[in-house]
Formats: sequence, structure tokens, C-alpha cells
Amino acid sequence: MTNADLTQPGALPTVEVDLEHAAPHGYTGNKDAYLRRLKRIEGQIRGIARMVDEDKYCIDILTQVAAATKALHAVSLGLVEEHIGHCVVGAASEPDPDLRAEHIDAKVKEATDAIGRLLR
Repeated sequence: MTNADLTQPGALPTVEVDLEHAAPHGYTGNKDAYLRRLKRIEGQIRGIARMVDEDKYCIDILTQVAAATKALHAVSLGLVEEHIGHCVVGAASEPDPDLRAEHIDAKVKEATDAIGRLLR
């Protein structure tokens, strides 16, 4: 049924549900910790901008850039671990064997693509 069919008595509107985004994500339990860490990283980045604005020594700026980069990598690795532990494992619990293999392959590909982007 489409929304155009709503003129018929008793017709209900159709609702599209994005099942991939309907359930909590693997990181949901650690969301506050991730947000705190990202806010600290945000502060680091503002500090780096201030260092550039104040014409600080380039090596000191590069040291801070490296620290911020390492912090972002730590967040990224945590999210990859959460994806594998939640999304990939969740795909493995699909009751239909044909869909299970397809879902696992899709979630593993998502993880490897994300890891590839991190390594570039």
C-alpha cells in the first residue's frame, strides 16, 4: 500500500523502517565515554589552532598533532571493536542460513572498508 491509497476507508500510512539503524549500536553502552573522549580531542584541536595562531615552534605543534591523531585512532579502534563485537556477531545470529552468510559478509566488509580508510 502506498500513501496514495489513504483515501480508502481503513487505510493506514506506510512507514519505512531502517532496521540497520533501529536497534542500539554496539557503542551505545559506551557512548558517554566516547563523547567525553571526543570532547577532550576537540579541546586538543583548539589548542593546536591556538598554537599556530601564536606562532609556536613547529615541532611542538607537530607533537600535539601526533597526540590528537593517536587519540582519534584510539576512538576509531574502539568503534571497530564495538562493530565487530556487536554488528558482526549480531549478523551471525541471523536464523536463516542463507541470509546469515550474506549479513556476515556485509558487516565484515563494512569493518574492513572502515579499517582501510583509517590506514590511508
